[in-house]
This record gives sequence, structure tokens and C-alpha cells, in this order.
Amino acid sequence: MGTSVQVKPLCGVYNENPLSYLVSVDGFNFLMDCGWNDHFDTALLEPLSRVASTVDAVLLSHPDTLHLGALPYAMRHLGLSAPVFATEPVYRLGLLTMYDHYLSQKQVSDFDIFTLDDIDNAFQNITRLTYSQNYYISGKGEGIVIAPHAAGHHLGGAIWKITKDGEDVIYAVDFNHRKERLLNGTVLESFVRPAVLITDAYNALLSNQPQRRKRDQQFFDTILRTLRVGGRILIPVDSAGRVLELILLLEQLWTQLNLSYPIFFLTYVSSSTIDYAKSFIEWMSDSIAKSFEDSRENAFLLKNVTLLVNKSDLDKAPDGPKIVLASMGSLEVGFSHDIFVDWAADAKNLILFTERAQFATLARMLQSDPPPKAVKVTVSKRIPLVGEELAAYEEEQERKRREEALKTILVKEEEKELVVAVDVDGDAMVIDAKIKPSSNVSSSQPGAFREVLCDGFVPAASAAGPMFPFYVNSAEWDDYGEIIDPDDYMMKDEEIDRTSGPFEGELNGKLDDIAANLMLDTAPSKVVSTEQTVFVKCALVSMDFEGRSDGNSIKKILSHVSPLKLVLVHGSAEATEHLKQHCLKNVCPYVYAPQIDESIDVTSDLCAYKVQLSEKLMTNVLFKKLRDYEIAWIDAEVGKMENGTLSLLPLSTPPPPPPHKTVLVGDLRMADFKQYLSGKGVQVEFVNGVLHCGEHITLRKVGDSGHKGGGRIQQIVLEGPLSEEYYQIREHLYSQFYSL
Repeated sequence: MGTSVQVKPLCGVYNENPLSYLVSVDGFNFLMDCGWNDHFDTALLEPLSRVASTVDAVLLSHPDTLHLGALPYAMRHLGLSAPVFATEPVYRLGLLTMYDHYLSQKQVSDFDIFTLDDIDNAFQNITRLTYSQNYYISGKGEGIVIAPHAAGHHLGGAIWKITKDGEDVIYAVDFNHRKERLLNGTVLESFVRPAVLITDAYNALLSNQPQRRKRDQQFFDTILRTLRVGGRILIPVDSAGRVLELILLLEQLWTQLNLSYPIFFLTYVSSSTIDYAKSFIEWMSDSIAKSFEDSRENAFLLKNVTLLVNKSDLDKAPDGPKIVLASMGSLEVGFSHDIFVDWAADAKNLILFTERAQFATLARMLQSDPPPKAVKVTVSKRIPLVGEELAAYEEEQERKRREEALKTILVKEEEKELVVAVDVDGDAMVIDAKIKPSSNVSSSQPGAFREVLCDGFVPAASAAGPMFPFYVNSAEWDDYGEIIDPDDYMMKDEEIDRTSGPFEGELNGKLDDIAANLMLDTAPSKVVSTEQTVFVKCALVSMDFEGRSDGNSIKKILSHVSPLKLVLVHGSAEATEHLKQHCLKNVCPYVYAPQIDESIDVTSDLCAYKVQLSEKLMTNVLFKKLRDYEIAWIDAEVGKMENGTLSLLPLSTPPPPPPHKTVLVGDLRMADFKQYLSGKGVQVEFVNGVLHCGEHITLRKVGDSGHKGGGRIQQIVLEGPLSEEYYQIREHLYSQFYSL
């Protein structure tokens, strides 16, 4: 049998809940994503809590809460302690996302599900990988290789490839094949015939996405129409994900049209988000990278977008038309919630949704058709304690301090009672030793025996003379000197806490000042909440800026990849069943859509063997150079070596093997071949996928329709009358390949 693979969904199947799946490869358990929603509902994590302690590695694909929101809670409360892997942008932007969520929740409630320390502890040990970087698992997962590849949805977003014994398990959720301003498209289509593909059905029912140019034009027309009548526009966004694409879009429009309407980006971590975005140029689209190389101009040196981290700064801005991109996208908490309450009653204003909101949120309710005319919301605000409440709070704190002080005194008294009185046969010398030196304490340390008391100096009969207790420090030496213990020179945890701030380290001081002040603010306060009915008179518009492939594109990509076995997750029940039936007919015969806690076995039916190349065989092999590799054709038979391992040996039969058919190795790109022929003086023209060479010769690629899934095997057809020109073109064509 092939590599053993089991898949067990923990959350996010047959619905739009957060993503979390357990994938076992030969007994090594991967947790693919660790998502949560904006409600932070612990009931969603019950399946994860049952298996968290068995997880061997966590792979994160995107920097939003749906993919990593539960990581701090799981590591603090569920026993998750496995190493975590992600790309650098997912790590950085994911950390900022969790900070923004925590601060937003803390301002409107006594949020204690997880703390800032939990966030820091969860993220500080993440192993960061670059695209296509192979990481070799050791220990229990020996032989397993993991690598992230571009997903095209978020900055740094990844599809994961897990390889064992030559078989690939691909985890690809929330990918986008389209090239955008910020990102290139996914590389999922470059994988062909993996053993297992795990993907989502989120957009399976969404078809015929508008062209990017038409969508952008509709976006421009909508916002300009509102601004020109004096309206204000709220765009609810995530903290550090898809909002970056919108910022680039608005920057481009404002620069091209020379507009002066103010644009604000309002989150608790807005400045840090843009600072990190400036440093991730190599993760962005080719056009951004090329522009930076040519002009050294960073795309995120924003000229038209103002960064804010406090709503009071927005309130100070001049009244009038403006655009505000504010978190959270769900409108449940955060600045977007407060701005919606303030602006919804004005018919001139616009709430512009750029993606499908999370299920059971205020934003999802407003996206329904028809939208509600009035909604009930909870308006919460944290205010400082004053008067009697402040006095009661201080009295309670003082009581707690007194209790702590009393406990400290009692502990010291108990230590004093442990003083041992040593009475030696009525001798006058009495030694009371409260503190006995430990073996790792040098006698030269000042104060080491400061509490050793000696009463009387009358020597015992057997004593040579009175003396204080003396301990010999027997140091070990080697050829290089005294052997030291590095732990003696390590700073203790409490010393580190005193010398460093709570937010130093990975963020390197980049956290926004106001956000940091909120984190450090220990002034006594309370949350005041009121129920309020908001009459929705403003315009509500939804546009698709999710950055996900639509249903038609998903089906084409799956047909091209043509996995041996396919597992569908994350999508409504209707979308999941629709895509499942399509794939059964057009992609592969093994399509699974498991339920929560249902473990399915998707082990490959292939058999993999490891063989060695014998020295006798290799002495007669002629290699040909193919880029960074050397290739050769061999005729051999499988045999066993003396140690029992399988090996490829020369053919034992005396007659030489029959000559094999010539194999052409390589991939022909029509555009490159057209340029090559032009350089050789051949007149070429590319029309409707056909390359016209000279006057009568045509060259085209055709797929093998007999291949299940299509698109993998292609033939190159050269047509035309037999002539000198025909043979000349054929020779040029052969030169593009390596022949074996």
C-alpha cells in the first residue's frame, strides 16, 4: 500500500464555520489551520479539544481568524503544544489580527477568553517558511516533507504540500487563480495528479465573476457617486488581510483622478500593518516587484490614505464626504460597529461590503436580500471608574494587597520556625543554620552564610579549635580551565520581566503607540452597555473583493490537477454536494465530503518501493544535462542485494534489450518558441492558439481527451506539406526538448 492518509474534520464542513482539520500521514498528525469566528464561541472547539494533545504539527494557511483565530486559546487551554509552521506574512499579519481582535473585544466587554500573553506565547515559536521551501520533519515524522506554495488569497497565504515516499497530499483552501494588484495567482495548477487533494467548496455555487476591470469600474462609480453628493462611506474590513488590496485600489484611483476626498484606515494596528506590508514586497505581485526594482518606489508609501488607531481622531476630522476602512468586517465589534451606528441613519451614506460576512453576524444580516430596515444593536463603551465605584474598587484592591502581604509574612514566619538547633553533648557551641548552602553556590558569594549563628566558642574535646562552618567548593577542571555551568549566568525570568517591556521582541516596537497604551492601561474602568435600535436608511452595497476563485474556475482547476482522491471541506451543504457530484463525473472517482469528527481513509492505492542503483548498472549509464538535473534512460531488472535491500541490476539475459522509442523531455511554451523562431528568421504569427510558421506550416497543442481529468497529457501537432521549410521547423522544434 501507499502512504497512509486519514482526514478528520474538526470544524468547517457542510457550513461556513472556521477551518480546522486533522490530517494524519503515516501516523503523524497535522492540524491544518486552527480557525475561530468573531464570536469566539468555545463550543466550536470541542472536537479540537479532544485531539489537541495528539497533534504533532500545525500548518497555518492564511492570516485571518477563520484560519488561525483559535491558536492562542488552544495552546493555553486545550493542551495544543505542537510546533507551528507558516509563512512570514501569515505570522506577522496574523499576530496583528489577533491583537486587533483582542483590543476590540476588550473595549466593549470583560474579555478573558485569551490574553495578550496567550497570543504572544502562541506566535513566538512559529517556524516561518518561504514559498516552495522544503522543511524536513524529523523524529516521529521522519521522511515527511512540507512546503508552502502561493495561494493568491491573502498576502503570504499558502497552500500546503505534504510529501511522503513520493506521494503528495495537497491542502488548498481559499485560493485565487486571478492575478490582482497585490498578489499573483495561485500555483495550484502546477500540481498534477497528487495522491490526495483537500480543498473547499466555499464558492462552488458562485459562477461568472465579473472581469476585474468591470468590477473595479463599478466600485469607482459607486463610491464617487456617494462622495459627490456629500455622503460618507464605511467599508468594513479585516485587520490585515484583504484590506491591503482595497488600499492599493483606492490609492491608484485617487492618484489617477487627482481626487481630494479623505480616506482613513482605522484599526488598532493600522500603522503596524502598513509598516509590515512595506517590507513584504517579495511576497507581492510581479508588477509591484518590478515597479520597486525600476523606480525604488514602495507601493505602500501611501499618499492618499491616512492611518488612524483611535476613533477620536476620526471624529476630529472635518465633517463632509470621506471613506473609512475600519475593522471588523463582521460589524460585531470594533470601530466599524461604532461607525455603523453613527452613520446608518443618514440616507446619503453608504455601507460597502467587499466580501461575504461570517455567518450569524450583523454584517451578514445586512447583506441579506432584502436588507432589514432596522436592527437592534448593543452599544458598549469602557469608561473609567469615578466616585463611590472608584473608592470601592480601590478598597477592594487594598484588601487584596493586605492579604498578599499577610501571606508573605506568614511564609517568612514559617521559614524562621524551621531553624534547627544543634546541641552536641552539652557543649557550649550551638550552631543554628537557617539556610544551608546548595551544591551549586560558591562559598565566595557574599552573604551566602549571613544567617549562620554560632553561640559560644568553647571547643569540643575532639575539636582542634572553634571555627565557623566551612564548605569546600570542588570545581571541576579540564584542559581548557574550569568547567562552568551556563545556567549560572542566565538571567532569571523575573529579572527579564523587570528589564524588558511586555511588548518587546518580535514586533520590535512597531506596535501602534495608542494600541500599546491600551494594552498597558491599568486604570480602573468598567463597561457600560445599552440596547439601541438603528434605522438603516443608508445605502447597502455588496461587491466581490474576496479574492477567491469562482465555481467555474474551481471546476477547471480541479480537472487540470486531477487528484487520485479528493476531499471537500468548508462550504454550505448545497455547495459541497454540488461540487461533489460534479467532481465524481468529471475529475476522479474518489470524492469525499466527511462530517465533523468523521475520519476517512484516503490512503493511496499505489505501492511505493525504495530501490538502490547498483554500481554495475551505473557504470554504463550516460547522463544528459537537463537544467539543474542529469537524466538518463536505463534498462534494468529488480533484484536483491546481499543485505536484503532492493536494487536495480543490469539485465541478466545475454541479448541486448530492444531499442526504446525516443522520449522528448521538456515543456514547450508557445510564446517562447514564437520568439525563438523569429530569432531564426522564420515569419511567425500566433492566432487563436495556433502558431503559423512561414506560409504553410502550423503548430498547435492539443490535449489527450482520453485522459481522465484532461489537461495533463498534451500533444504537439506540426502540420503542413512535406518541404524543406517543414523539416526546418521540425528541427527547431526538436531543439526545444531533450531526447532520450
